[in-house]
Amino acid sequence: MARTRLYRNGVLEAEDFPVDKISDHLCDDEAVVWLDLCGPTQADFDMIGEEFGLHHLAVEDAMNFGQRPKLDRYRTHLFISAYGIQLDGHQGRLDTCEIGIFVTPQALITVRRDDRFDMGEVVSRWDDNPDLAKYGVAFLLHGLLDYLVDGQMAAVRELDQSLEDVEDLLFDAGRSTVHAVQRRSFQLRRSLVVLRRVVLPMREVVNALMRPTLHVVGEPMLPYYQDVYDHVLRATEWTESLRDLVTTILETNLTVQGNRMNLIMKQVTSWAAIIAVPTAVTGFYGQNVPYPGFGKMWGFVASILVTIVVSVALFVTFRRKDWL
Repeated sequence: MARTRLYRNGVLEAEDFPVDKISDHLCDDEAVVWLDLCGPTQADFDMIGEEFGLHHLAVEDAMNFGQRPKLDRYRTHLFISAYGIQLDGHQGRLDTCEIGIFVTPQALITVRRDDRFDMGEVVSRWDDNPDLAKYGVAFLLHGLLDYLVDGQMAAVRELDQSLEDVEDLLFDAGRSTVHAVQRRSFQLRRSLVVLRRVVLPMREVVNALMRPTLHVVGEPMLPYYQDVYDHVLRATEWTESLRDLVTTILETNLTVQGNRMNLIMKQVTSWAAIIAVPTAVTGFYGQNVPYPGFGKMWGFVASILVTIVVSVALFVTFRRKDWL
């Protein structure tokens, strides 16, 4: 499925016109075309390669989804590989959708594998800023990159909130809580690894676009790209800090479990010491030799009193030491 738009002198002139009419508009220096391909076929790639004069290596990268975020420079155009991000807050699972972007002086071509990437939101951003449309391809590319980076920032923000929820569970007692913290921490850590692979290279992509040698971003659009770059830097730094926080949570969880185990061992040892008292007394009085009070009622009473007094004394002592 293909979508098209035509801007002429900064004004939206046509939309969803046939793809085979694109070449008619490229002859006009005042015209800027956007072409979006969702689930493209080999014929679609052959068409855009011939229509826009795209390098075969760039077309090959767009066909083979799974590229790392990057910017490749060719003689007549640029190719950008980027990712949109969606986070399942309940599962902590990160879903990525790749988009290939061809940038020519008069056209922006986007290639998507499926409709998971919501291009409608990008179009809405373009429509919300019609005063910038006069800057052509730089305007279209900015709206797309701004949407991508905002999605990454939203994912980082949700992961941060999820980690705060895990921190709240960290010191709760209960075996099920311990397992929940471990499972949730590993899920978030895996999502952060994926997020870092997507966010970190975007810093260089946006930075490269602002270089004057590429002739993509003019002076009027430079502040807007600088704003996107600042968001990329913030998302990158935030992602790195969250990775450290996940590691800290895992280490703290192990420490808490170790402390709880030490407390349990201390309690078990204390009770074992108390139980050892009646065992020792009854063992002494169970000897088959005469002893003070042997065969007498007062000897039996004395053994009971010794057992009770020593056991109570040990219990009080352990309680004062917070061992029980």
